[in-house]
Amino acid sequence: MSTPETEKKQRRFDAWDLAIMAMGIALITVCSWISVPLTVPFTLQTFAVCLIAALFGFRRGLGAVGCYILLGAVGAPVFAGFKGGFGALLGVTGGYIVGFLFTALVVGLAAERRGRKLKVLIPAMIVGILLCYAFGTAWFVLVYTKNSGAIGVGTALAWCVLPYIPADAAKLLLASFLAVRLYPLVGRRPTT
Repeated sequence: MSTPETEKKQRRFDAWDLAIMAMGIALITVCSWISVPLTVPFTLQTFAVCLIAALFGFRRGLGAVGCYILLGAVGAPVFAGFKGGFGALLGVTGGYIVGFLFTALVVGLAAERRGRKLKVLIPAMIVGILLCYAFGTAWFVLVYTKNSGAIGVGTALAWCVLPYIPADAAKLLLASFLAVRLYPLVGRRPTT
């Protein structure tokens, strides 16, 4: 039986949680710097966000993504193209970075509550990526319209979402398979 003191202690981040979140921040950062030069170049950020949330769950996954965004906001060059600063978040594609929070939330909650199985993780990652697309596209339309003139949602989707769907589908499948395989090795808190 848990007491209010034990529950309060369970909600705090301890050294293990902070170490896991630091590894997650490092992985997202490195994956944001890797640009795959295809017809439409893409980074591996969404792969890292999905994998971290699936492996480490809601609190630590969302914490890692939130800290990654904060690091970038204060100027650390953690975003794609070694960019950082609040201006990068306020730019036309900043909404997609903020949208990673929704992805981490959905994937992390599904992994914790429903288990780390492909039949859980793949749909959760699809929903998470769709929420990221929706938030990022709405942000893109607002910022682009303010700075450069009116743009339709269809045009924004054609520029910012449709070219990336095949790569994102491959990334979320890879993240799902890796999460299922790696969770027994790295996802659980060590016993003392």
